[in-house]
Amino acid sequence: MNEHDVRILRHERLSDGHLKLEAYEIEHRRFDGSWMEKIRREVVRRGAAVAVMLYDPQRDTVVLIEQFRIGAYMAKRSSPWLTEIVAGLVEPGEDPAAVARRETLEEAGCEILDLVPLYDYIVTPGCLDETVTMFCGRVDSSKAGGHHGLAHEGEDIRVMVKSFDEAWAELHAGGLDNSIAVIGMLWLKINREELRRRWI
Repeated sequence: MNEHDVRILRHERLSDGHLKLEAYEIEHRRFDGSWMEKIRREVVRRGAAVAVMLYDPQRDTVVLIEQFRIGAYMAKRSSPWLTEIVAGLVEPGEDPAAVARRETLEEAGCEILDLVPLYDYIVTPGCLDETVTMFCGRVDSSKAGGHHGLAHEGEDIRVMVKSFDEAWAELHAGGLDNSIAVIGMLWLKINREELRRRWI
């Protein structure tokens, strides 16, 4: 089945703030070919994003960032300051690789030396239209650290450099508890030796 098996009966914009919230009344085909009765669904319109797992093969380190997240606060996590990987939204007409380079500079103060595409996936398709294009970026972690982010976007980002083993232990201890960071670390665990052969 595809988009032709969905009918939009009604659309309503509920919120036009930092996030765009919309409501839809729809009907769609069932697997047996018949049409399901009308249902109502709300969706947060977020759009396309890019995430970058930053890795220094020379030092076997990863560059992570930490910042406050309202969702983690509302979910009653142990701390609403999350350890994450670099990520940002794609503006209309932007190339995802260019966004990866821009966000890495803005959020971590690093220049990407090489970029490997990983995945393109939907984050939470039950209520969110956000897609993530993920990369692994080679960086020189000796130049990483400090505080970054754009003040006009309300960002206050702390940059951390950790050995791969430290970051992997943190993942297993529950300190990396957001999906983008987990996916990036799992990919790096599987592909780390190949990256080191290619990049060193």
